[in-house]
Amino acid sequence: MNAHERPGGLPDPPVTVLVVDDEELTRTGLRALLSTKPGLAVIGEATDGAEVLPLVERLRPDVVLMDVRMPDVDGIEATRRLRAALPDPPKVIVITTFENDEHVYDALRVGASGFIRKRAPSQQIAHAIRLVASGDSVLFPEAVRRLAAARPVRRDAPTGRVAALTGREIEILRLMAKGLSNQEAATALRVSLETIKTHMGNVLTKLDAGNRTQAVVMAYEAGLLSPGSNDR
Repeated sequence: MNAHERPGGLPDPPVTVLVVDDEELTRTGLRALLSTKPGLAVIGEATDGAEVLPLVERLRPDVVLMDVRMPDVDGIEATRRLRAALPDPPKVIVITTFENDEHVYDALRVGASGFIRKRAPSQQIAHAIRLVASGDSVLFPEAVRRLAAARPVRRDAPTGRVAALTGREIEILRLMAKGLSNQEAATALRVSLETIKTHMGNVLTKLDAGNRTQAVVMAYEAGLLSPGSNDR
């Protein structure tokens, strides 16, 4: 049985993707690249963030590959609208020209699962899509740390919710901030994968975060994680 088959020989349904970018060349290029990747299917395109919510409600994609900078409604606002309007919104990966784009950080704050550069290899983009579709996140720890270091601790940060985290939950959150996957964190702490998933579920619930990337950003903003010290 291969990686894209279910028990009984039935193929897994493809991960469906909505591509959002105001540049036609970028949309066309992404659709062409992703069409060659097994297990992925681009089911729609949008040229502006204002089109995203109606298209998502109609097409129900698993993942939205979203340009962070668009002239009318940008990727930040479009991501915010998805989370506000839908009880189970699709995962969002923002795409950007520069990984140090401050708009990327804002997109992560409102619930994007991660980000990737437009010029990343197609295999890396495909891997990122599969990763977030499976419930993980695409986190480039050094880039997020640099972006967090340029921001002051927010006065409206959820310090009360952060204070509710246990020592073990904070330890796991720090590993996530370093870019470790759930399995890598389980190996590092010598616990089961299910234990890690349980703790991360508790973290997300306590912080009211949509995914672990957003939880890491919230921890930076509340001062729980310090970008200057690398939290090692």
